[in-house]
Amino acid sequence: MNILKSSTIVLGLAIGATVLIASRPGSDNTPDAASSDNFINISDPAAQSGQFVRTAASASFDTDFTVAAEKTVNEVVCIKSFTTRRQQNYGGYDPFGMFDFFFGPQQPQQRQQPRQQKKRNSDDDYVQSGLGSGVIVSADGYIVTNNHVIDGAEKLEILLNDNSTYEARVIGTDPATDLALIKIDAKDLSPIIFGDSETVKIGEWVLAVGNPFGFNSTVTAGIVSAKARSLGANNQSGNLGIESFIQTDAALNPGNSGGALVNLKGELIGINSAIYSNTGSYSGFSFAIPTTIVKKVITDLRQYGTVQRAVLGCTVTELDAKLAKENDVTATKSGLLVHDVTARSTAKELGLQSGDVIVAINNVSVKNRAELVEQLNKFRPGEKITVTYYRDNKKASATATLRNNQGSTEITKPGEFSQLGAAFMKLSADTKSELGIRSGVKVTGLQKGAFREAGVKDGFIITEINGKAVNSQDDVEYIYNQIMKDEDADRVLLLSGLYPDSGRKYYYAVNLD
Repeated sequence: MNILKSSTIVLGLAIGATVLIASRPGSDNTPDAASSDNFINISDPAAQSGQFVRTAASASFDTDFTVAAEKTVNEVVCIKSFTTRRQQNYGGYDPFGMFDFFFGPQQPQQRQQPRQQKKRNSDDDYVQSGLGSGVIVSADGYIVTNNHVIDGAEKLEILLNDNSTYEARVIGTDPATDLALIKIDAKDLSPIIFGDSETVKIGEWVLAVGNPFGFNSTVTAGIVSAKARSLGANNQSGNLGIESFIQTDAALNPGNSGGALVNLKGELIGINSAIYSNTGSYSGFSFAIPTTIVKKVITDLRQYGTVQRAVLGCTVTELDAKLAKENDVTATKSGLLVHDVTARSTAKELGLQSGDVIVAINNVSVKNRAELVEQLNKFRPGEKITVTYYRDNKKASATATLRNNQGSTEITKPGEFSQLGAAFMKLSADTKSELGIRSGVKVTGLQKGAFREAGVKDGFIITEINGKAVNSQDDVEYIYNQIMKDEDADRVLLLSGLYPDSGRKYYYAVNLD
C-alpha cells in the first residue's frame, strides 16, 4: 500500500491517473450472533437470499437535499484505525497484489509519520494510521465500511455524529469486494435504510456522506454518472471481485472511503470506495459499491464469517464488433462470449459451450463483465439461476445450481489460526544478538497440525514468513489471516529460520489448504 501523509492509499492506473482509496488497516474475528432490529434475522427465509429486513426502492428526482442530509449524517460514522510501531513496519502488507489487480501498479511507498499515540501497555504504543467512514446498518451496532479502511488495524475507534466514541471489533472482511463488517457495543442507534441500487437511474441526484480529511459528517451532492462501471480488472479473469461500481460526480476525498452514497430519500444505494484522479484528490469522478453487492456480502460475513461466493465456471470476453464478426454473431450486439467451460461447474450443468453469448441472468440483462459479476455476487452456492444466451444466433435459456470455485455447494468456513498447531514465543534482544539475527519468533508447544505435517520441530526459530520478518505471534497470525482472505492465491506459508544448535538455515513450506 502507498501511505501518504494525508493517510491515503494512492494506486496508479495504466494511463497515468490514480485510483485513490482513503485509510487502511484490519483484522479478522468470529461472527457475532447478536440480534438486530434493522439487520438480518438469519433464521428468516428472506435472510437466506441476502435480503435485508429494512429495504426500500424507487428513485427520487426531488431536488431538496435537506431531508436526506439530515437523516444520513446520523447514520454515518468516522473510523480511526490504529496500529503499533511493529505493525507499521509492514507498510500495508498486500502479499498477493489485490489492489494491483483491481487498480493498477502502486507507486513507491512513502512512510507515514505517526500523528497520535495511545498507550496500550509498557511494551507497545498505538499510533493512528488511518481515517475513514462507515455506515450503521443495525440498531445494535453493526457497521459496514471498506476493507481497506480497517485492513491491518490493531484497534478501531468509532466516532458517532453525537461525538460518542466506541471501540469496534471486526466481524468479517472481504478484500475481493473491498467490504468489511465491524461492530460496536451500542444500542438504539440510527441505522440506514437500504435502497435498491438496481433501480437507480443515470442522471439521478445522489448525496455522498463521510468524513473527508477528518471533517466529520460532510455531505456532497452530485448525479449518477454511470452504472456497472469497471475500473480496469482483467475482463477474462475468473476472479469475482468488485468490478461493478456506481460512478458519480459527488465529491469524494481521503476519509470518505466506507461512507454512504444515498438517494434523495436518504436510502443507501452504495458504499463509497474510490476516486479517479490525476492529483490524488477529487477531480470529477468517484465510485461506490452498489447495495446489491453490499447486502449479500455483509449478510454472509455476519452469518458465516466469510462470503459464500458462487462462480459460473467459464471464461468469457465482452462481445464487440470484431468478436461478433469473427464468431458470426448477428443476433446481439452485446453480451459475454463464452470460451472454456470448467468441468463440474454451473456452466457445464447449464450446457454452455464455447461460442455461446450470455445476455441475461434471471432475466436481468448483462451487457458486459461488470454486470455479470454484479448479478453473480447476489447469489450463494446452492441457489439456482437461469441463464439466457445465444447459440448460432438463436436465443435459449437454461437453469442450474450455482457452485463455488471448488465445484461444490458446501458452506465455506474461514480458516482458523489454530490449524497451525503451534504457539509462538518472542525472543529477547540478547537471544537475537547471540544468534546473529535481527528478527525471530520461537515455535513452541507443537501439536498435531499444519506445522508438524510440514516437518517443523519444537524450538525452530522463524525469522521470516513469505519474505516478511516476524517477531511475535501477532506477526505470524497477521500474515496467516492475509493469506486466508485470498481465495485465489496458493495458501502456503514459506518459513525460513534456524534451529539454535545447528547454525544453518532451514526452510519449510506449510500447506494451509
